[in-house]
Amino acid sequence: MKRFSKSIRFRFSVIFIGLMAAILLGIWAVNNWMLEGYYINQKVNALELAYSEMNTLVMEKLSQDEYISDDFMDGVDGDDEKQVRTIELLRGLSDQYNISLLIIDSFTNMPLVASNRDIHFMMDRVFQYMLGRNNPKTEIMIENENYTIQKSFDPRSKSFYLESWGYYSDDRTIFIMSIPLDSIRESVQLSNRFLVYVGAAAMVLGSVIMYIAMKMVTSPILQLADISERMSRLDFDAKYHGNARDEVGVLGNSMNSLSDKLKETIGELKSANIELQKDIQEKIEIDKMRQEFIANVSHELKTPIALIQGYAEGLTEGLAEEKESRDYYCEVIMDEANKMNKMVRQLLTLNALESGNDHVSMERFDLTELIQGVLSATRILIEQKNAVVEFACSHPVYVWADEFKIEEVVTNYISNALNHLAGENRIRITVEELEKTVRVTVKNTGAPIPQEDLPNIWTKFYKVDKARTRAYGGSGIGLSIVKAVMDSHNKECGVRNVEDGVEFWFVLDGAFLEIPSKKQSVCS
Repeated sequence: MKRFSKSIRFRFSVIFIGLMAAILLGIWAVNNWMLEGYYINQKVNALELAYSEMNTLVMEKLSQDEYISDDFMDGVDGDDEKQVRTIELLRGLSDQYNISLLIIDSFTNMPLVASNRDIHFMMDRVFQYMLGRNNPKTEIMIENENYTIQKSFDPRSKSFYLESWGYYSDDRTIFIMSIPLDSIRESVQLSNRFLVYVGAAAMVLGSVIMYIAMKMVTSPILQLADISERMSRLDFDAKYHGNARDEVGVLGNSMNSLSDKLKETIGELKSANIELQKDIQEKIEIDKMRQEFIANVSHELKTPIALIQGYAEGLTEGLAEEKESRDYYCEVIMDEANKMNKMVRQLLTLNALESGNDHVSMERFDLTELIQGVLSATRILIEQKNAVVEFACSHPVYVWADEFKIEEVVTNYISNALNHLAGENRIRITVEELEKTVRVTVKNTGAPIPQEDLPNIWTKFYKVDKARTRAYGGSGIGLSIVKAVMDSHNKECGVRNVEDGVEFWFVLDGAFLEIPSKKQSVCS
């Protein structure tokens, strides 16, 4: 499966969208932080231009022994070119630049021209400025000989204004021009908002166009990438089916040829590798088994050999001069030798079963009689353990199996139960005749086997309680023999903890003269 997040189409789309976003963000940032300053500079230029034009008009009047108030005091005459020019100039300042203008005769302190209704407020402001009483928030931007341009704060409306005030060159006419800055800020906000809308629409439209264009360009490349990824997973059925005759088409056809050759070569290598892996695995298993076998046998033989050696040296050195002591030393030597002999015989039996050299002789025999025989052979051991064995099955139960090997299984189960008795010292043997099989269960009272040890008890030399196993002479091989015997019969065996002890079981094929009913027949 191709990884879209790493495709050329995705990366180009991300680069394009990111570039568009960066440009739009840059424009927005410039617009947000610099546009207001630019507007203010333009307004300052407009105030300077307005002063220059009005000053020119005033000086022209003065040169003709007239005063600017004459244009307004005498009324408007449409034939008077100068009146029309003055009125158009004032309207232009108001309409084009949003400039409020107040002109005052300094001789009479009377307003001559006012484009704002709040004449008294503007008069008061200009007189305050002339007396040097500026608001603390006032920022002087241009200070000339005849006029000053400043940014002022109006506490009445809690807003800022760009103002120009002073005298015209006639040294008689006072003026003040004011531009509200709130309109500029509102214009900046509107411009930014409009830019966001237009930018978002442009980004969405551009992204769609870019995606479609890149899809057309990168689809063949992505197809080849997908084919190469499938080839890396050894899927050589993936083929390029494009009809293009360009570089991509040549690459696709080359990949098809490469896929066919790799498929053939890897098939041959896999066959050879499988055989090699089998040989290596067999060698590893053999070496591992050999090492474990040597380590376990060495560990098990170490103690009895040491005891035999120690007691034999004691006899040689005359430590046991009395007959009773000599007999004790000899009994220990013989007991340890018997344990070693028993372990060697068990190992030989287990090795024959695991290697498959021990032939399974299938025959029909009475399982009840076999269990009774094992119990009879172990009666002395049962009495020594003060055990109570419950097995009340009296009728014959015939099975198909190797009688000698199943006898060893039953013997190991009963010996294991006797060695781990506790509590009521009770052993219960149960034979269940099922539909086509017979299930034998050997349960003993005592401590349960730790849950984590249950899967390991069938392993050679594995001991749950090593101290206790050593006490009764166990080698950890008996249950391994049970497992090997049942495997040679292709039958199951197992163990589980029950309420008051442990229960071992195995299953054999029944040899009934008539198939029993589905209802189980149980004897114990």
